[in-house]
Amino acid sequence: MKPALFYSKALLLSGVLLISLQTIAQSPELDVRKIPAGLTKNASTVIRYEENIFDVKNISEATLKVHQYITILNENGSDDRVFQQYTNKFITLGDVDIRVYDSSGKQVEKYRKKDMTSVGSMDGLVDEGKANVIQVKIFPYPFTVEFEYTINYKGTLFYPEYHILSPEQAVEKSLYRAIIPTEFGLRYREKNIKLSPVINEAGGYKTYEWSVKNLPAILHEEGAVSAESRYPEIILAPNRFKLDDFEGDMSSWKEFGTWYYKLTRGMDQLSDERINFFRNLVKDAPNEREKIRRIYSYLQGNFRYVSIQLGVIGGYRPLPAVFTDQKKYGDCKGLSNYMQAALEAVGVKSHQALINASYDKEPVSEDFPCNMFNHVIVCVPQSRDSIWLECTSRTNEFGVLGNFTENRNALLITENGGVLVPTPRSKPEANKLHVMTVALLQPTGFGKTTSTIIPTGEFKTEMIYRFLDQREDDQKNFIVNSMGFKQPDAFHLTVNKIPDMNLVLDLEIEKLPDLIAGSKMFLAPSIYSIWSKVLPESANRTQDYYFECPFDKSDTTLYKLPEGYVLDALPPAKKLECEAGRYSTSYWFDEKLNAVCAATTFTLWQYKIPAATYPSVKKFFDDVILDHSQRIVIKRTAPRPF
Repeated sequence: MKPALFYSKALLLSGVLLISLQTIAQSPELDVRKIPAGLTKNASTVIRYEENIFDVKNISEATLKVHQYITILNENGSDDRVFQQYTNKFITLGDVDIRVYDSSGKQVEKYRKKDMTSVGSMDGLVDEGKANVIQVKIFPYPFTVEFEYTINYKGTLFYPEYHILSPEQAVEKSLYRAIIPTEFGLRYREKNIKLSPVINEAGGYKTYEWSVKNLPAILHEEGAVSAESRYPEIILAPNRFKLDDFEGDMSSWKEFGTWYYKLTRGMDQLSDERINFFRNLVKDAPNEREKIRRIYSYLQGNFRYVSIQLGVIGGYRPLPAVFTDQKKYGDCKGLSNYMQAALEAVGVKSHQALINASYDKEPVSEDFPCNMFNHVIVCVPQSRDSIWLECTSRTNEFGVLGNFTENRNALLITENGGVLVPTPRSKPEANKLHVMTVALLQPTGFGKTTSTIIPTGEFKTEMIYRFLDQREDDQKNFIVNSMGFKQPDAFHLTVNKIPDMNLVLDLEIEKLPDLIAGSKMFLAPSIYSIWSKVLPESANRTQDYYFECPFDKSDTTLYKLPEGYVLDALPPAKKLECEAGRYSTSYWFDEKLNAVCAATTFTLWQYKIPAATYPSVKKFFDDVILDHSQRIVIKRTAPRPF
């Protein structure tokens, strides 16, 4: 560094230090009675004072210094007493000081870096990272925890965001200061807040400072978009950056994709033996789609997902395809890289795609390139609709992504750079659950039921997780507590996976009717509950509501009546509809079988419900639950046998 430049930066930093010392000297009076009126409403924690200083030294190095006091008001805020930081060869932890104060502001405990528990991450498969944790013990509420620590970055791919507040958290005073070399530039974006920085420049460096005071807690609304998408923050992003020996440009999606392409180039090589294996696997395939299907099926059947979020180049460069091939496991980028290599072996062109996964996250912005990705999938371009492949799942249908990665913006990594494209939108027909039940009812109310359950999409994934290779007690617990079946006295489950998954559930239930009154039995329209979750209240809702996925459910239940019983009353048929879905029921009596039949269909085609229309959707779901409470009535016409 040139002497003049060093002097200018030193002068700038000395000014920052002076401001910091002045601020520290004015640090909050920690007596909880000094918290301004109104900040404790809807709050579990209050940030009394916070200072974040992010200093980019050069294109390869940066530091983040954090000093904060957080008052924990009640048990709901207890997570904020835990300090946790992941480290690897690109992120290291400097000094750590933690002090605890009682409600009056008296120090009662302290911790240092030596008190940390450090454990290797990812089960030792790639021995590179550690999770470093200090869990402050709980004191009588309210109490305050002071955190002071430094994070050192070897590489500038990530600029830490300014998370202004978290769920059920108020802020008394908080600031974030970024010191950036002028030649690098800084891009930033406000999210869920209007807050402009104060900008100063001296000696080749710019400082950007954001500060807030007396922000009340935001009331948590059940089912809203993820906290990172709905709470106030400032997102920071570099133009130029470097990670390991790979320098890049993030000023456009195209340039960022170019960096990732260079980073992963050469990692998709397979041996000649494996190339010939894949060519033989698809040699008689009638078309390209069938080639892709066969290779994807081979991947699903022979490889397993392991979360190796670190690995080569800080978790961004996949391990070589030969490694994945030998080990038969990989993380999202490793399995996607392997899938791409296998497709390349049979002459099918594909692209890895970076994505910010989770059904309740907003897609990355088209006009603000920033590394917000946490997952990798594969896209195979086609003349009409592209084929998307989730390579970490052993249950996804071919060409169906699922709610984790649908409705996103994915960055395709091509030889010409990055291209941001939308992934498919969720469709109800991809997530079906059909249940057909025959119930044999005895005069005593005892019943034997056989239910055939056919799931696809998200329901199939859930059923595999809940039922395949699980203990019987856990299986039974799920069908009773989550699916709404009655507690059985005898239970037998058969899981058939080929060609399409279905389950056959045989139950014996001592009292199948909901009620027996005199000569009458009252029966539920179906053996299980097609929908039972009561949606949160709609009054004054400000956030959109997210279902996990759209779906298409149907149920047919046939009750074979005991000898001497006849139909007494059927509920009226029902049709309900709202902006997001449709529901209908119908009932009939089959004289030949002496059986009562009930059929229900329920479709949700809109997974994201705007706050403005949520009240009507809430009413629709309430009406569905109400209709399901109707009862079929049968009555005894002959004396009960003894």
